[in-house]
Amino acid sequence: MIKALIFLGVVLIGLCLSPWVVGNTGYVYITAGDYQLETSLVFGIFMLIIFYALFQILEWLVIGAINLLLRSRFIPQQWRKRSAKKNTLIGALALAEEDWPAAERAMIKGADNGELPALNLLAAARAAQYQNKITERDGYLARAAAQPHAETAVATTRTRYLLKQGDLAQARTELDKLAPTSKSKTPILKLALELYRAQEDWDALKLLLPILKKRQLLDDAQFDALTLETNTALLKVAGMKGEEALEQCWQWLSRSERNQSEYLSIYAVALCRFNKREQALKLVSKKLRSSPEAPLLTVIPQITTAHDLEIRKQLLKHEITHENNADYQICLAQLYEQTRDIKEAKTCWQNVCRIAPNKASWLALARIQEQLGEQANANQSYRQAVNL
Repeated sequence: MIKALIFLGVVLIGLCLSPWVVGNTGYVYITAGDYQLETSLVFGIFMLIIFYALFQILEWLVIGAINLLLRSRFIPQQWRKRSAKKNTLIGALALAEEDWPAAERAMIKGADNGELPALNLLAAARAAQYQNKITERDGYLARAAAQPHAETAVATTRTRYLLKQGDLAQARTELDKLAPTSKSKTPILKLALELYRAQEDWDALKLLLPILKKRQLLDDAQFDALTLETNTALLKVAGMKGEEALEQCWQWLSRSERNQSEYLSIYAVALCRFNKREQALKLVSKKLRSSPEAPLLTVIPQITTAHDLEIRKQLLKHEITHENNADYQICLAQLYEQTRDIKEAKTCWQNVCRIAPNKASWLALARIQEQLGEQANANQSYRQAVNL
């Protein structure tokens, strides 16, 4: 109803103004050289509007024709791009389904005209890796390396595949190109950790440890275990190389690490190998003053003789507190065997069989009992060993 009233108002206004417009048409006079044009102002405005409308239509036609020509020229390329997107999508879905042959075919088809060919080639390399197609995999990686900004990703991927393949030397060559540092990305550092451990390159792993700790790539328990494994291996290797290498490795450890029983026990055994038994006994005795720990208790019988009384005195000071410590009782038993104190050795082996019985402890007790002429008890111990 309101719209109808508005339209009616417009019509009435037009009817009222039309006699005035017709009676006051105005006058336009245009001259150009020998040509003259005389017309009313209303007609001139009307012609200008028509001219502008025709010019606008012409502009639309010209631009439309140009766009049509351009589209027709690049239509094949657009088709190829559209096909590449389709193949990339098919390849991604095949990867998710772990359909490796289909994924490889689709990703290669989408690589040439895709928006990110490096991603297609890396995905195709992954599919080839799972099919053990080594030659094809390396070819895809080589093509991906030629793409912009893909060199690091390709080197990381190639290193990982070579490591899984078992080609540690070639994998190390590729990893060295990445030069792992504290600024390297997390995947590179984890890859370096895995490769160094596989190669048992403890020197490189020792240099990597501070970076792993700084970047918090391992939790405390994992880092401590890795540090123990690395330092232990370094000490053992150095002990086999020579005295100079051993001392250099020992000084490489921090003060707190040199006070740990795990490292001290290895160092003491290596010192004895280089005829420095007195120094080894001194270090072990100093550590025993605080608490006899399992690694030290294991090596004490290896580095002592029947004449080393001082270290025995240090051990006996803990006899009451470590009465139920199996490692402590084993150590005492072996020391008593060195001094031919068979009865005391028997008591210690009986304690071991009571605290933590195992086949070795029962056999050791049986041998001691045989030496003492207790054949019935020895047979019983042998039966206990067989049952375990």
